[in-house]
Amino acid sequence: MTRRTRFFRHPAFRRASFPLLVFTLFWTLALLLLGSIVHATESSLACPDWPTCFGTMMPEMTGGVFWEHLHRLWAGALVLLFVAALLLVRREHPERRDLLRLGVAGVALLLVQSLLGGLTVIHRLPDAISTTHLALAFAFLALLTVMLVRARAPGRTGDDLPARPATPTRRAGMGAAALIFVQSVVGAVVRHTDSGMGCPDVPLCLGEVIPPLDHAVVAIHFLHRTLGLAVAAMVAALAWRILRRDPDPVSRVLALALGVGVVAQLLLGFFSVAYRLAVPLVSLHTLLAAILLALAVALAARAEEPAASGSIPPSPGAPA
Repeated sequence: MTRRTRFFRHPAFRRASFPLLVFTLFWTLALLLLGSIVHATESSLACPDWPTCFGTMMPEMTGGVFWEHLHRLWAGALVLLFVAALLLVRREHPERRDLLRLGVAGVALLLVQSLLGGLTVIHRLPDAISTTHLALAFAFLALLTVMLVRARAPGRTGDDLPARPATPTRRAGMGAAALIFVQSVVGAVVRHTDSGMGCPDVPLCLGEVIPPLDHAVVAIHFLHRTLGLAVAAMVAALAWRILRRDPDPVSRVLALALGVGVVAQLLLGFFSVAYRLAVPLVSLHTLLAAILLALAVALAARAEEPAASGSIPPSPGAPA
């Protein structure tokens, strides 16, 4: 039996909620990709009104309207998908208050996201709102990833279980996820302040290792590059530690994917500048940032699971 077959034969797939959560995760990643394409193609205001587009919910899907309205429809479908997944989780795991809390928080994030999406159009793309819009999208992705990992092992996080000490892998995964999130928010600032070409050369910036930082676009762009190197160093250390010491095969696969992904992300950043922010490159750059965040969060969440870090001792009086 192949590893892929074993994965899909996991008992979690016998419950309807888990495959739907997996599908919702991929739907969220596709939404982030669409959002990047909308901005890269300068289609953000192709629909000048909200929630309709030129006064209708079914405009002619041509030019920038295609990308902008598709992004809106995709986001609306995400809300429905996630609510459906939450209802299934609640039906299949009525005792799991931790999953319910995550789900309610996720619905709240999506509703705020919808409002922010409308405000970006109504107020003509203000930098602060647009950046917050992307930051909350990444926050929802992280929340969904935690929910997915916990739903895969429903016995781990019952509210009656004592808190478990943070393992080194969990702490390192949380640190990597936090740094990737910060880097992604800075990337959103780069995008929405048009700082993508603040350093028009690579690997140097304006011909120097440390450029003059008296212009905001240069400073923002250079901060993004510097944080990218910090993310790469932290991820490399985390992946190396897990691949050498962690016997859990799932954690090892996640670590390997994270290490390969961060190398690909550095190359995409390099080529995005070299090819003057070509739409495919910058869009893939955003997508891969989201994937890296999901992988780091999954590693941290996986470290909580008994299969990854040992079984939980039975409570006093419980049968062995």
